[in-house]
Amino acid sequence: MYSEPEPDTARRMRGMHATAAAALNATPTGSREAWGWRGRTLGRTVATASGEGWLRLVSAPADKAGGKLWEGPQEAERLMPPAVPRPRLRERRTWTEGEHGYLAELYDKITASTITTHEPILREAPDLNDAWWDELRTALGAIAAVPSDRVAVRQEYLDRAMPQYLGIPINTKVPTWTTAHGDLHWANLTGPALTVLDWEGWGIAPAGYDAALLYSYSLLVPDTAAEIRRRLGHILDTPAGRFAELVVITELLQTTTRGDNLDLEEPLRGRLSEIIA
Repeated sequence: MYSEPEPDTARRMRGMHATAAAALNATPTGSREAWGWRGRTLGRTVATASGEGWLRLVSAPADKAGGKLWEGPQEAERLMPPAVPRPRLRERRTWTEGEHGYLAELYDKITASTITTHEPILREAPDLNDAWWDELRTALGAIAAVPSDRVAVRQEYLDRAMPQYLGIPINTKVPTWTTAHGDLHWANLTGPALTVLDWEGWGIAPAGYDAALLYSYSLLVPDTAAEIRRRLGHILDTPAGRFAELVVITELLQTTTRGDNLDLEEPLRGRLSEIIA
């Protein structure tokens, strides 16, 4: 969903993806590559003895290769109910080579396309029917009900970051915690058939976090943003939902200080003004 990284990273990741394919008895097919942020992940369609699949390679510095993000997809496979449409994880491998650790995950191939391809931000209205929205609403409810000791958003972070990036005195105590996907944006959702992708970071977050994140990434397309509020108003139009919006605004405003999501800064500040008013 992101652009190809700098040449050295791209070359290393392609080589390790080929290594992973050989280890999993998979053969890459086609030329399409799906890159993650700064080349941290690389996915490709593969052929296997049990049919087409999707091979995703994750890379991290060797001393950080493990933990919550490493185990997220495997835990989602174990704990998420059928009401949450997601790619099924068939097999995985981990190894270290040089300065990097690697995780290879072989999934069933999803035929539907992601709604955005190169970034989380929505820039034009998607053509989604009532069934898609109903399924999303059901999936969010099912995710929220999954018991978990994984953590997607930490209270300690909110205590520090919310006053800093919102620029207002605020009670940072989370009113209600539920389980969240944690990265629910348009490049992690498919259409016209719904699939929820990328289960690395799921865990406990402020109630309404997923809906608030999807809404915030939609602010450049007012019609879709309004549709989200109509479809998910039972989540967003509550005190907990408004707090979740403030959490997401905090996180995204912080990313703008690193040069990311700059197009969202003005609408995010506009929405902040509406909430605190």
